[in-house]
Amino acid sequence: MNDVAQFGLVVLVVALAALAAVMSNRVSTWLRIPAPVIFLLCAAGASAVFPELGQLSPTAVQRVVTVALVVVLFDGGMHIGWERFRSAAWPVLWIGVVGTFVTAGGLALAAHLLFGLDWTTALVLGTALSPTDPAVVFSVLGRREVTGRTGVILEGESGANDPVGIALMVSLLASSDASGIDLAGVARDFLMQMTIGGIVGIVGGKLLVIFMRRVQLPNEGLYALRTLASALALYGIATVANGSGFLAVFVAGIIVGDEGAPYKADIKRFHASLSSIGEIVVFVILGLTVDLRTLPEGNAWLIGLGLAVLLAVLIRPVFAGLVLLPVKLTRGERIFVLWSGLKGAVPILLGTFVFESGLPGTTRIYDIIFVVVAFSVLVQGGLVPWVAARCKVSMHTVEPTPWGLGLRFREPPQGLRRYRIAPGATADGQAIQDLGLGEGVWISFVLRRGQPVHVRSSTILAAGDEVLLLVDPEEATDPQALFTVPRAGDP
Repeated sequence: MNDVAQFGLVVLVVALAALAAVMSNRVSTWLRIPAPVIFLLCAAGASAVFPELGQLSPTAVQRVVTVALVVVLFDGGMHIGWERFRSAAWPVLWIGVVGTFVTAGGLALAAHLLFGLDWTTALVLGTALSPTDPAVVFSVLGRREVTGRTGVILEGESGANDPVGIALMVSLLASSDASGIDLAGVARDFLMQMTIGGIVGIVGGKLLVIFMRRVQLPNEGLYALRTLASALALYGIATVANGSGFLAVFVAGIIVGDEGAPYKADIKRFHASLSSIGEIVVFVILGLTVDLRTLPEGNAWLIGLGLAVLLAVLIRPVFAGLVLLPVKLTRGERIFVLWSGLKGAVPILLGTFVFESGLPGTTRIYDIIFVVVAFSVLVQGGLVPWVAARCKVSMHTVEPTPWGLGLRFREPPQGLRRYRIAPGATADGQAIQDLGLGEGVWISFVLRRGQPVHVRSSTILAAGDEVLLLVDPEEATDPQALFTVPRAGDP
């Protein structure tokens, strides 16, 4: 076989593997197991059969996972947006920061007292396994979206505690030496990373919005690429300045999320696709880089399984649950949030940091991380829909809308508004003529369960309807509250 044919064979194999990964969601739905488990187990099996597939250096793994995580965090920030984040900002920051610390401490305590690991190794494992993962949460939920404040807290925590966990691990490893861990140095480095990352994210996000609105490009396909390059640049700027690049990217995504800009819908679809690819890449790499033959060594599989069970049923419910006490949630919502703290990309990335730290027993630490992540995604992730139903957490299915009918505008459309009617809002169950919109507001389009509704003055609106309005700013005020704010006295 000549070189051209060999290269063609490589392209064919890679293409078939990519198609299999994309189609895995169908298999996941059929088998009722989360898609990341399929990537993980298939890659681990392939690495066991063909060991040369797993010959990736820790540096290469770290760089690939870093880029994937930047994409995932930026997309997660845009998915939340400033308006949703603001509705639950305090609980997100509280559990995202304090919850990460107490979970890391609880895990370290269990690893040291129950499994006999030295304090340095126990703290490293606790830090690596404390952050949750937004990509895994979105993948596990599939087309189901958690509604209300609970969904914002769950998504926001997943995005907020990733930068916290990474910054904590970097500070921990940098402050470790033969004499132990310099806790004062850890605190100092951590605060510096968080401060610099937050400033870069806020300033960079606002500048990115201006950049997206004012600088036109010759081709519509370039707009999404510009946003991607800008997100990567913000990561680089914050990292070079000794800050948390991951926090900068996540904050910038939140700021950009709700802002209008040319081709914004196309940009969001592009980043959602890249985020899905990033999730696949991360779990495939974890599967390829773990050696299943080393799991019995040092009881790595037993320690990992023990920590995974303790984390799911005791450590997170107790330690993070105490942190969550001041947050106003129902008992069911609280249980659901505590159960749904799934592990994913960040522990994998932090495992590569450990490989380069010079600590003893790095292979065993990485194997333990693999077992905990696999258990979290397979067992916890597989039970998330069941737990949501038992806890009476409101979830709705987001049906795909592959067909579209849209208009392009050369300038930003003035007075055009689009709202989804919230349950209990004034418009819910009301006829259009009874809303008192006046002459300055015109409902031009109503979409219900994926189908357009003929708009008359007698048309009765319902929760879940999407409405498109034209508002004359000189004759009417913004009617958003009629469609999105529940009436007084409604839950």
